[in-house]
This record gives sequence, structure tokens and C-alpha cells, in this order.
Amino acid sequence: MLDFDRITFDPHIMGGQACIRGMRVPVSLILNLVANGKTVAEIREDYPYLEPEDIQQSLMYAAWLTREQVFPIMGEAG
Repeated sequence: MLDFDRITFDPHIMGGQACIRGMRVPVSLILNLVANGKTVAEIREDYPYLEPEDIQQSLMYAAWLTREQVFPIMGEAG
């Protein structure tokens, strides 16, 4: 995994979901807010303890998770 220093996993916090800096703020919440049109400023207004880097790293983490990998099947002639 890349160096996601703001994304933490703790089985005692939100059942081990990816969270922001050990807080009870799951990355999935941030992604949902962005996907539904919230701006960084609006998210920070609702969650003032978040930093712009938290939101940016949430997006980077999501992009990392969804990277596409194709593994061709070898051995069969078309």
C-alpha cells in the first residue's frame, strides 16, 4: 500500500474500517459526501476537525483501491 499516513485501521474504532487519523470518521463517509456534491469547504464546515489533507488522502486512497488490473489467461488458443 502507498504511504497513507492519515488513513488508519483499528479494530476498536468503527469495526476496523478505514478511518481518518484514528477518529470515528470513516473514509467511506468522506467519499460519500464528495460523491454527492459536497465541496471540501462544506465538509470542513460540517466536520471542523477534518483538514483538507484528510479529504485529499481519502480520495487518493479510493483511487488506489479501485485501480484496475488485468491478468490475461494464458494457455488457451483463441
